[in-house]
Amino acid sequence: MIAFSSTIGIGLFLQSGKVIYLIGPGGAVLAYLIMGSLLWSANASLEEMTAVFPVKGPIIDFPSRYLDESVGFAVGWMAWFAYINLTATEVSTLASTFKFQFDPAYLQSVNYPLDKLQWDFGLNTDPAIWVGMCLLAILLVNLLPVRAYGEIEYVFGCIKLVVITGIILMQMILNARNANGNTNSGAFTYYQSPWGFFSNQTVTDPQGDRTYTFTGGTGRLVGMWSAMNTIFFSLQGFFTVSVTAAENKHVDKDETIKLATRKIALRVIVLYTLVVFTVGLNVPYNDPNLQDQTISSIRRGQNSPVIIACVRNGVVGWPHFFNAFYIFSAFSTGINGLYISSRLLHALASIRNVWPATGWGSKIKMRLEKTNSKGVPVNAVLLSWLFAFLGFLAVKPEPAKILGRLAIFSTCSMLIVYICTSAAFLSFKGLTLNGEPDEGVLIPTPDGTFLNRNATDYPYKSHGQWLRAAYALTGCVLLVLFNGWRSFLNPFSDADFLAAYLAVPIFVVIVVLYHIKDEPEWVPWRWGVRRTMDIGNPVATREKDPEKRKGRLHRADRDVIFSWGNLGAFFGWVWIWMK
Repeated sequence: MIAFSSTIGIGLFLQSGKVIYLIGPGGAVLAYLIMGSLLWSANASLEEMTAVFPVKGPIIDFPSRYLDESVGFAVGWMAWFAYINLTATEVSTLASTFKFQFDPAYLQSVNYPLDKLQWDFGLNTDPAIWVGMCLLAILLVNLLPVRAYGEIEYVFGCIKLVVITGIILMQMILNARNANGNTNSGAFTYYQSPWGFFSNQTVTDPQGDRTYTFTGGTGRLVGMWSAMNTIFFSLQGFFTVSVTAAENKHVDKDETIKLATRKIALRVIVLYTLVVFTVGLNVPYNDPNLQDQTISSIRRGQNSPVIIACVRNGVVGWPHFFNAFYIFSAFSTGINGLYISSRLLHALASIRNVWPATGWGSKIKMRLEKTNSKGVPVNAVLLSWLFAFLGFLAVKPEPAKILGRLAIFSTCSMLIVYICTSAAFLSFKGLTLNGEPDEGVLIPTPDGTFLNRNATDYPYKSHGQWLRAAYALTGCVLLVLFNGWRSFLNPFSDADFLAAYLAVPIFVVIVVLYHIKDEPEWVPWRWGVRRTMDIGNPVATREKDPEKRKGRLHRADRDVIFSWGNLGAFFGWVWIWMK
């Protein structure tokens, strides 16, 4: 639920409209399914390794263990950069969302029953006030003991789950009312030509004096690619499950990693797809408030397709509720962003040979390693929180572009993380030893023993995972390469190019600096892979009771199908996946 809460931020609500505008509602549903499968595949690679070795900072540990020490170190910093940016982006968006206002001319054009739809107090309040209040609240929540933090996030996740389910039901009801003739649109009008799939891709350059329109196959390709890059930002919280592993209770007994990984994938992919599908029934892709031709931007509540659907159908009151819910979602995701970034920084401080071998380097490392009596790494939380002050960029005249560039940088950073974790899993799988035919595949562990990947006590095995890891690796590499294609349009956009690609040279520089620090005579053309097979020296986790694994249906009476015992087992199985 922490992962679910961290994933459901402003991306789904404020950027799904841009996706619908780029490729139509049908194309948007397809794009969400593709990106969901891509991130699920990458996430499952990380979670299988984490289930075997529930270490602190798994995205640092496993690339270090199975690729190279410097890669793990660099991946940790890239993830930290991504999440401090995510926190700042969510805080900035929260402050910007208070400026809720529809153009009266638009309201009149769709026959809305009210002449005005706006938040006067938000329009008349300096965004810096909302940013400051939000940052203080985020800090206070993250200073709570981890159990209290987890319970708060569980409640937040439940609220989001209920509201998103309500959004889906509301959109279905509005469409059913339209189909009965209350409006000019039928049940699937907006899924038919020319609205439904892959509308023309239009790009406005940064100066706004020239417009590029791509049609035909090129338009479909660039529209789909732009949409998938936009979607990634709203899905990057998937790997939160692995970050919480070191603070999970009874990882081997409760199978938390396995169940949480599959639940987060199923819930997010299904809910995201249903929201986009049902909203697409009620909002045309060319609605004026959906149209967003800029290279990078995150807009406001009045540009959300959910609110636009309410306005176009004359629904009063609910637009205010949904805009308030978006603020709540941004606040909750900001809390999670600080939690993840602080744990990543704490994990980096715990790894040897990472920090400069100087007096000040050792002091910083020691301070970041410390935790209070409740186990909270206070110094890591405070340092990560300071970078969230980038959220005050919301006071700028054009916050939408600034927020969009922060999101793009965060996206590229996390793509690099997923590339490295997918490659680490392929190496993890490739380093296994082939045993006798009846032994299956054996994985060497740091304590000198072997863990059988085909045995029932193996904690989490995803079928065909090597193929899924290769799929995730290929997809993420392509997304990084073509992430900033629109910045190359004439005139060239320096700011958007840096936002799209700056993470790549930063990653390379960190890798090189690590080798220079550890090997003064190291040169790039004499690259030597240094896998640290025992970096965290964890003990491999084995399933304690493989005959009663959670998440599987265990019939009480195997001789019959229908019995009270089997019925109770069935409902118990359903409850595990639903709770």
